Amino acid sequence: MEINESFKNDTTVAYISMEIGVDSNIPTYSGGLGVLSGDTVRSAADLELPVVGICLCYSSGYFYQFFNEFGDQKEREIEWNFFYEFERVPEPITVKIEDKDVKVSAWQYNVIGQSGHLLPIYLLTTDVEGNEDWMKQMTGSLYDSTSKWNRIVQEMILGIGGVKLLKSLGYNNIQTYHLNEGHGSFAMVELYNMLNGDIEKVKEKMVFTTHTPVPAGHDRFKQELVDKVFKKRMPSKIKKLADDNGEFNMTYLGMALSRYRNGVAKKHGDISRKMFPQYEIDHITNGVHLPFWCSKPFRKIFSRKWPNWRSNPQLLENAIELDDLDIFDAHIENKFNLISYQKGHSWNLLDEELITFGFARRFATYKRAVLIFHEIDRLGKICKNAVQFIFAGKAHPKDQMGKDYIKEIHEAGEYLYNNYGVKVVMMENYNMDLSHMLVSGVDVWLNTPDRYREASGTSGMKAALNGVPNFSVQDGWWLEGYKRNPLAGWVIGPDDSNPDDPGVSNSWDIDANAFYEVLENQIIPTYMNHDEWIFRQKNAISLAAYFNTHRMIREYAKKAYLLKKQTRWKYIS
Repeated sequence: MEINESFKNDTTVAYISMEIGVDSNIPTYSGGLGVLSGDTVRSAADLELPVVGICLCYSSGYFYQFFNEFGDQKEREIEWNFFYEFERVPEPITVKIEDKDVKVSAWQYNVIGQSGHLLPIYLLTTDVEGNEDWMKQMTGSLYDSTSKWNRIVQEMILGIGGVKLLKSLGYNNIQTYHLNEGHGSFAMVELYNMLNGDIEKVKEKMVFTTHTPVPAGHDRFKQELVDKVFKKRMPSKIKKLADDNGEFNMTYLGMALSRYRNGVAKKHGDISRKMFPQYEIDHITNGVHLPFWCSKPFRKIFSRKWPNWRSNPQLLENAIELDDLDIFDAHIENKFNLISYQKGHSWNLLDEELITFGFARRFATYKRAVLIFHEIDRLGKICKNAVQFIFAGKAHPKDQMGKDYIKEIHEAGEYLYNNYGVKVVMMENYNMDLSHMLVSGVDVWLNTPDRYREASGTSGMKAALNGVPNFSVQDGWWLEGYKRNPLAGWVIGPDDSNPDDPGVSNSWDIDANAFYEVLENQIIPTYMNHDEWIFRQKNAISLAAYFNTHRMIREYAKKAYLLKKQTRWKYIS
């Protein structure tokens, strides 16, 4: 679909993200950051905001995951052909990498909002005729970790290429470039050159969102590598702003050259201000796109009760008014769908009658997927004939500790089944399709990160929307969610009254013990009380009134994009 000049002139916000999860089968995401980005652009389209998206196009995506009989993760590349699904932009631009002119083209993907509003996303690719073969592979794999050179080149293509492409396509009225994490910070280099080295004018156009509360999680490159790929073309002022003890820190650059900066939850905003005390940093708590993540049975219930709930999510605050039998029937349908799927993809068949706990996310070690096995015999005794577990998630191919956690789940599952009859299954190739089934089909959503290492998290929001109570460490969004409604789930361990982590030496002991006590003394007895459990489910649903991307993107529109000054955007207020 060709975009006309009037539309381009009206578009004032460019959303730049290394990954945007627009569809489960399109390999442009790896985990929470990409899924959140997809929800963000869906809500922006629904609310008719003047946004255009920039991402990279990955023909090999992240990877396809499977396990061998010992529980070891194995990976295979996937190949995805964009030719049949997308429109190619007519003319490529060039990005100078070292002393080579690399052609960069893009595929256009259109997100259509509820009212029919179009939001285009341009997926940048170097698989372009005229490029040398090695150049064509630059955008092949998401988070290409073959070398730091590959990574910095991808980020040059995203940031520099994104700004240049929009200019070449006629988007001449971009007032705000929203960098979703530091991967796109090289956009500032291109703007610096376009604006004749005026630092203040660059700042006027930039908005920066950080998602990473751990210093090691921010992209850094050796200054020698920056010099190599830019061939002395990196402006000295930019280089100085990004300097981090001799390394080029992409987050430092994003923070330094933005007019507005934010974390993605209240606690994450606090942590970010401590990490970067020289900057004013706000927070905008993440959300999820409710129509996309709401399961079909609950969609029917909500539409019958509140016909316009999709555009007015605040109506879900009244979830206590929903009929108990409707809630029960909807959840049972979702649970049966999940377990039917699981039975076709695992040898260890789950039981529809048992309380089913779900844990699904990227297997970074700070997420502590194996916390519940800390005292495995205690777990087995509590769960026997009552509780079962379903896990899903990918470990980065080079993250051996994450892979070890997956193997530990496999081994713990065998032990629990052989000694207590407790079932633990690990589903292969976690993606958005499987996520839809998990967040709506389990009975309890489990989250066990090291305290204050989770910036926000969104999977628990999707579960709550579908009537699934959360059982989580008080971190990220759940700190806010539990305070809003303590009847929407349960907590693991202490709250944030102590600003510091309980400590590496004993936090596992503290949190595991809290998990076992709450599971045995609160969750299992509550589940046995039909009316009380449904009451909990309704309270969980009520959280969706706030934790949604319609509310979130309205906050960005007002506080970051400054669209409140443009009265034509009727859906902002």
